[in-house]
Amino acid sequence: MGLDHLALLRAELAAFQRCLGGDLSAPVEHCPGWTLRELAAHLGEGNLWAAAAVTERHGRHQPPPAPEDIVPWVAASGDVLTGALAVDPGTEAWTFWPPRTVGFWRRRRWLETLVHRWDAEHALGVASVLDPEHCADGIAEIGDTFLPRQVERGRMAVPSRSVCFVASDLDRSWVLGPGEPVSTLRGTAAEILLALWNRRPWAELAGDHRAARAALPGPLVP
Repeated sequence: MGLDHLALLRAELAAFQRCLGGDLSAPVEHCPGWTLRELAAHLGEGNLWAAAAVTERHGRHQPPPAPEDIVPWVAASGDVLTGALAVDPGTEAWTFWPPRTVGFWRRRRWLETLVHRWDAEHALGVASVLDPEHCADGIAEIGDTFLPRQVERGRMAVPSRSVCFVASDLDRSWVLGPGEPVSTLRGTAAEILLALWNRRPWAELAGDHRAARAALPGPLVP
């Protein structure tokens, strides 16, 4: 059976919410200029935007700014999102990349929340636990959604070569880019996902990271 993205989204939203009991003024290292409060506002606004993409079937929704009392507002935004997604995953929805379904948003918002939950925990000095299978789906999303979208939108050059990423804790690999890989980078699934999301240096992965970066200069994600 595949992953239950809606259940996983609910769990990640709850985990992120728990972080908001910490210092909201804590800086978020990998979101320059942001504090935990601003990260929370970003997540909540994204929740409401994605919910509108499902219920209104367009991407033009502009959520109002987060209120001063942000903690309950973020929780409420998660409820709005999961409520909108609690329909058949094959239901048509506006999305920024195929498939044009509710299922797309279940997966996308779950992985968005997972990465930002890590950001929040990192800001608070809390150790994060990332499930390897969950990270594997995040790595796959880079290849099937973000890399081609970044190229299409002109945010990165069309790669001429590929890189193979091998998860040592799953005995699984992903090839990003065309043709034969110029480099193979190895690490745990979590290490690879965090590197691809620019949360960890590629140099921390085993292998020729310079050749890998030359082949995939990015940015691979928005």
